[in-house]
Amino acid sequence: MRNLLRTCLSGKQAFFYIIIFFIFPLLAKASGNSAPKYMWYRDIPKEGKDYYVAFRGQWDLTSESDCEINILGASWFVGWLDGKYFCEGPARFPADYPEYQTYKIHLSAGHHVLAIQVHQIGVVTRILDNPKPFLYCVVNKEGQEIPVSWKCERLKGYESQVRRINPELGYMEWCDTRQLPQGWKKVDFDDSSWNEPMIVPRKLGKLTPLSTANTRTVEHLLKPIASGQFVNKFGYDKDDPAARFFLCNLSPKETPSQGVWRRYDLGRVRLMRPRFLLDLPEGSIVDFAYSEELRNGRVSPWITLSAGESCNMDHYVARGGEQEFFPLTPKGGRFLEIHIYAPPEKIHFIKEEIVERTYFGKPEGSLQTDDSLLNRIWSVGVKTLRACSEDALIDNPTRERGQWTGDVAVGMNITASAFSDLRLIKRGLVQSAECARSDGLVAGLSPGRMAYLSTYAAQWVTACIHYWELTGDLKLLNELFPFAEKNIEAFVKQTTSKGVTDSLGWAFVDWGYVRNPGPSDMGVNLYYLAALRDMVRWCDTIDKRGLSNHYQKLANDMTAIVKKYYISEFQRGGDAWKRIGYHRAVLGLKLGIFDGTRENECIEYIKGHMLRCFPNDTTAPRLSDPEVNNSRLITPYFGHYAMPVLIEHGKMDFVLNQYRKDWGWMLGDDRTTWLEVFDTRWSHCHQWSGCPTWQMSRYLLGLQSRYDLGNRHFVFVLNPGSLKNAQGTIPVPGGEGVIKIEWSRQSDGLHYHLETPVPIYLHIDGKQYGQKSKVVHIEKEFDTVFKNL
Repeated sequence: MRNLLRTCLSGKQAFFYIIIFFIFPLLAKASGNSAPKYMWYRDIPKEGKDYYVAFRGQWDLTSESDCEINILGASWFVGWLDGKYFCEGPARFPADYPEYQTYKIHLSAGHHVLAIQVHQIGVVTRILDNPKPFLYCVVNKEGQEIPVSWKCERLKGYESQVRRINPELGYMEWCDTRQLPQGWKKVDFDDSSWNEPMIVPRKLGKLTPLSTANTRTVEHLLKPIASGQFVNKFGYDKDDPAARFFLCNLSPKETPSQGVWRRYDLGRVRLMRPRFLLDLPEGSIVDFAYSEELRNGRVSPWITLSAGESCNMDHYVARGGEQEFFPLTPKGGRFLEIHIYAPPEKIHFIKEEIVERTYFGKPEGSLQTDDSLLNRIWSVGVKTLRACSEDALIDNPTRERGQWTGDVAVGMNITASAFSDLRLIKRGLVQSAECARSDGLVAGLSPGRMAYLSTYAAQWVTACIHYWELTGDLKLLNELFPFAEKNIEAFVKQTTSKGVTDSLGWAFVDWGYVRNPGPSDMGVNLYYLAALRDMVRWCDTIDKRGLSNHYQKLANDMTAIVKKYYISEFQRGGDAWKRIGYHRAVLGLKLGIFDGTRENECIEYIKGHMLRCFPNDTTAPRLSDPEVNNSRLITPYFGHYAMPVLIEHGKMDFVLNQYRKDWGWMLGDDRTTWLEVFDTRWSHCHQWSGCPTWQMSRYLLGLQSRYDLGNRHFVFVLNPGSLKNAQGTIPVPGGEGVIKIEWSRQSDGLHYHLETPVPIYLHIDGKQYGQKSKVVHIEKEFDTVFKNL
């Protein structure tokens, strides 16, 4: 080659080609920057939807070693290492910003097999935007890649596209397990007849490690709450699987039994999969169905508000003998029911359990007061958050599993009250920016089936600033600032002298919200004003003071617009507050638009409005579905905005009574996670409804993280109301332990005690607490007595 180059090329040309073809590849290999190898099955079916591929990767180790396995897929996958359940994924990602999961494991010397089953969904879901299929998997030892021999095969036992779970998610599993290669996940399986996967080009951004921890899998053993025999009463098995399941006669008297059923209560709504070990005759049919609640005492496999047909179940045909039934894709529900079509005397249950998918483990934060109902309400908020956490903080584990920016923004405080790991929040804020619209508006839903909401785009700015307050992560503000600039530019282009136009995006203020008349929604304008004020603060924080004046001017202009709106309503006379409405009153109060008499009027109007709404007034209109708009409604979601302004204006007892009345109502009928709204016809598991958890942690324990003031700085915000005592823990950001707090009322005042695992700084406002304003440096413990609380 060298002689050829010398003969055909000049010296400079030869040198150039040597660099290109020899030196660069060697450098790339040495630095580990070679292009990632994405692999896939060679014979892709024409329909390209809802099919399953099995991969087997094999390697040998000469000695026991610590290994690292990096894995990413374009669709849902589950892996078994040496025959044992090992991993699942992917962590959702936009195509330009893929992140692989990393699993570290100590392996013995010898032969190892990683078996991975991938479900190529082939449609856009709330989770992923339907990237082209691939699997990426690399095994490293001591930083060096280990050669892995890969084989793959399509699993033809699965029937394609029988039913979507619903239009937001993938497909139910419909599988004849007799057609699956038996034992293919085991080390000694003979895969010699399988094909090697092909390397496929994929338009993806640079691969980076996952910025959060991997999700957890938690096993729960089950005991049935009811059981019996059944008879099918509805048509062919594929006519309508959900209807067929629900219409089975579970207590047949005249018709001979066709099988056995069992029902299980999982304790709360969970994102999970059943894993049952059963001994059945060949050809037996096994149906699993899941639901968040029992309807007329039955598990109903339909998902409410799905915007289309739904079928929350899985279907299998048994190969015969002892066999594990373990659906690949997790589904949401609190109640699980299994129907087995086989002679009852030949059906044997060996093991019944579920495997839950969640991000968070046992909470670090806690709260106990002298009110047992408030304690339960706090706890349910954490349980609901855990149920809505996986690779993202999602709205609901059953209907959507979507990462909505507004849900991330309000879920941030709930998370911080219970856990020190806020990486899910950070990743959500980053992905909203990465999935911004072409005009710069950050995504309101991402990275699957993107949606753009003007209100959520504004809330994103405020949420970024608040994340900094909670963590002190200044690097994030620097990284996201270009996205923030473009986001505001999108608003500016759609703003007139009247305010933001409706064409910017979906103006979601709240369910049931009644928009004001006129060319601009004042609810949107108020969120935008908050964002502009936070942009000023953002600029000042990262030394972009030259831009502060620009955003301050925009904020001044928007302040004038919203003030003009309020003034015009007051000048019209009559019931101005009723026309202004609950949401615009709360947001105006939060932003300090009112003063003096108007402020007091606003507070009383907000309180009165709440008391006139359900559940406070059981005769009030109900928020039965998303199409309902009524000025006489409240929601748990908007409590994130309404309750703090009331607390900070001295109305803690009123707020605590609202928790007892409204959230207490949601605990009726043995519910253990929060409803989406104050109506049972919506989702039964929505973390955005958990505002009492963070508000009680903050105001009843008295600490608010303010790392924007400095590392380990907290502001004292105790508002005990009429409670007699409280104790609890506050997680220190970054996993530095928990701060323990307890207080009680005694004859000489409220005695407050704090213990911290690390030195902290506590800012106390003297005017509010009858003391001198001060910043207290606390090494380990702090005690004080408040005379006026």
